[in-house]
Order: sequence, then structure tokens, then C-alpha cells
Amino acid sequence: MKDQFVQECIQTIETSFFQTPTFQALTIGIPFCTFKILFGILGMRIGADQQSHLILLGSLIILWASLDLVMNLIVIAFNMTGRKSPIEFCTVAQLGRFFGKPKLFLAVDTMIAFIIICFVLWTGWIKLLNINESYLWYAATTLNLLSISIVNIWLEFRR
Repeated sequence: MKDQFVQECIQTIETSFFQTPTFQALTIGIPFCTFKILFGILGMRIGADQQSHLILLGSLIILWASLDLVMNLIVIAFNMTGRKSPIEFCTVAQLGRFFGKPKLFLAVDTMIAFIIICFVLWTGWIKLLNINESYLWYAATTLNLLSISIVNIWLEFRR
């Protein structure tokens, strides 16, 4: 009886927390939007210094990331009210819906976010963030990495 109760509690935590769209949006989607927005800001900043097309590219990236952020917030709002969201987490996954492969396109968006993170780190652009932007980067990194670690620990604990 007690074991069944414990198993039901564990199952409830896993299905009602770790796998919810809200958890995914808060720990993956919004941090990735933060990285993209900061990348766009850096592109604009560097583009202004070099008088290059990076200003336009940075602006487009900020627009894209802002749209993704709004989409994540909509997904959260629907999930919090117990309804399935009519949209995906991001524009790339939404495009994937037209091809019947939203999860594949979401994985591509994830890869793009990781490429952005690596690019900012390896080019040294990370040093160009001001103090407030740096704290946003740190917060997004911390939230994303700790959530992955917590889920992994939980899954290993369950084995």
C-alpha cells in the first residue's frame, strides 16, 4: 500500500512537473530566448562599431527571439489553465508543424541555440555584454543547466 502510494507520488511529480510545457518553457524555452536576444544585442553592438550588416542581422535575431519568448509565454498560459496550447514553443517548431514534424524542428531550434551559445563564448563576444546582460546570461545558463541536472538526477534516482 505504501509502495503504491510512493509510486503514484513519483509518477505525479514526473508527469505534472518535469514533463509539462510550463517546466519546459521556463527551463529551456525562455533561457534560449534570452541567449538569442543577447546574441542579437551583441550583433547590433558589434555591427555599429564596424558599420556592418550585423546591425540588421542583430535586429532580426532580436525580433525572432522576442516572438519565441511570446510563444513560450502563451504555451505557459495555456498549460497553467489546463488547456493544450494551439501553438508550439517557438517559430522554428511552428514551421515544423506545417511539415508534420514540430519536435524535429524544435530540436533544430535547440541546436541553433547551442550554436549561438558556443559562438558567443568562442568568439569572445561574451566579454562585450554589460553587467546586466551578463547577469541575464548567467541566469539563463544556471536555470537551463540546473534543470537538466535535476531531471537527470531524478531519472537516475528512479532506476
